[in-house]
Amino acid sequence: MFIQVIQGKTSDKAGLRRQLDQWTQELSSGAKGWLGTTGGVADDGTAFFAARFRDEKAARANSDRPEQGAWWTETEKYFDGDVTFRDSSDVDVTLVGGSDDAGFVQVMQGRAPNRSRLKELEAKFMPEMEKTRPDVIGSLRSWDGDHFTDVIYFTSEAAARQGEASMDEDLPPEMAEFESLVQDLTFIDLKDPWLRSP
Repeated sequence: MFIQVIQGKTSDKAGLRRQLDQWTQELSSGAKGWLGTTGGVADDGTAFFAARFRDEKAARANSDRPEQGAWWTETEKYFDGDVTFRDSSDVDVTLVGGSDDAGFVQVMQGRAPNRSRLKELEAKFMPEMEKTRPDVIGSLRSWDGDHFTDVIYFTSEAAARQGEASMDEDLPPEMAEFESLVQDLTFIDLKDPWLRSP
């Protein structure tokens, strides 16, 4: 899988959503290998998109289409200031991965210098997570060196907050160590996630 993360600030949430709808309706059928897009705007105006493709070749082919270029030229007008892009074919998937059934999506970004230990710990606690956190549908984590973007799909924000609170009371040791390995962590809460797939 290949993921392209697009991120910036916006003061026109409705305009960005229209652009995503337009892309889905008019351009997605020509995007071979496109698997889905997760997007939205957080309360602070942070706009976030994660476009999933089968592989990097499919993503590049989509980017090279003239109609894609024209669409982006129009779309970037809805961002305030610079837009950052992070492309990665280095992706970890948990549970079902990305899901259009999510009622809430939380994006976590940070650094994890000891990535191998992080994955060891995750392999240990994920089976238990399936039982104790039914609010978690799945996640996708893309890597750029030791920097990661983790997109986590929940059934709803209320269920996510409740599950989070219950774990704070009795945090498994593996998860506590997992959290200790993550640096410079930031969150983007997409309370009204825009979820599109073929």
